[in-house]
Amino acid sequence: MSKKIIVNMVSESDISVQGHGVHTAYDEMASALERRDDVTVIRGKFNEEIDCDVIHLHTFGTAAWRKMAQDGPKKVVSAHVVPASLVGSIILAKYWLFAARIFMRWFYNRADKVLAVSKTVAETLHEELYVPKSKIEVFYNTIDMRQYATTDAKKTAARKKLAIRNGDFVVLGNGQVQPRKRLDIFIKMAQALPDVTFIWVGGIPFKHLGAEYANMQQLISDAPDNLKVTGVIPHDDVFDYFAAADIFCLPAEQENHPMCVLEAAGAGLPIVLRDIPEYDDTFGTDALRCRDDEFVEVVSKLREDKSFYNQQQVKTQAIAKRFDSSAAATKLVKLYRQLV
Repeated sequence: MSKKIIVNMVSESDISVQGHGVHTAYDEMASALERRDDVTVIRGKFNEEIDCDVIHLHTFGTAAWRKMAQDGPKKVVSAHVVPASLVGSIILAKYWLFAARIFMRWFYNRADKVLAVSKTVAETLHEELYVPKSKIEVFYNTIDMRQYATTDAKKTAARKKLAIRNGDFVVLGNGQVQPRKRLDIFIKMAQALPDVTFIWVGGIPFKHLGAEYANMQQLISDAPDNLKVTGVIPHDDVFDYFAAADIFCLPAEQENHPMCVLEAAGAGLPIVLRDIPEYDDTFGTDALRCRDDEFVEVVSKLREDKSFYNQQQVKTQAIAKRFDSSAAATKLVKLYRQLV
């Protein structure tokens, strides 16, 4: 039997803000590796130099810098964030984006391998941040789809827990409340379909550091009665909302490879997204992709046309199969062994 690979898996979300997709991606990856017997995962340990084969970083804050500087272990970085991700996420990003770009260039280029979460991210890494193609590998985010599998009994129980009537048609959105997520489109959908229940799971985890904080708070305050914004909640509670929903909708105008879409796939929900190029190589035609003026029409058709709804559920199953974490963990261990 081959020697066990020892991996120090690092995400500063363990010691700071959670309630965002990077933390979910990190936790899913670490958990998938922990289920294997050919790898030992050590999470965090930010103030220690760990005797390991690989340090795998998901964030690039000050604690991650110290890990990057450690001699010996090979360094792998999952590139969840590129410069465009910051615009519409963090306050005044357009004014300091040049500095973030310089820093990302330095950080990603120090790694032995950079895992791009989509082909679009891979292109950005090479063309904008000058990471050599030899260092880049496309490695999509994945989840343990079994955790999200939903039955009629689970749906009934979840709706009872969340005080949602069984006859309600529920459209679920998920993500930080920030301009690029386009909560305003979600609100317009709720206004146009007053007899549909809309729920947005998420809030503003970085509070006043979030882009357009006051405007986002005002959007939440002005939401119609048939739309609930939960605020930041523990990830374990998110399962109930996916179980209770009928469809998933994310109108965000910039994404890389969002974990919430994978969670929706695991729950078997038809998936409605904005039509952006980042999804070309990930979700393709298995998700319904819309422009601003098409979301209401598509949601209405899913509600009214059972055959169309069932067709989309079949396509969702293809996404779930494609991005299950068990196969991804095998690929990742192989990558580690090639490095060491």
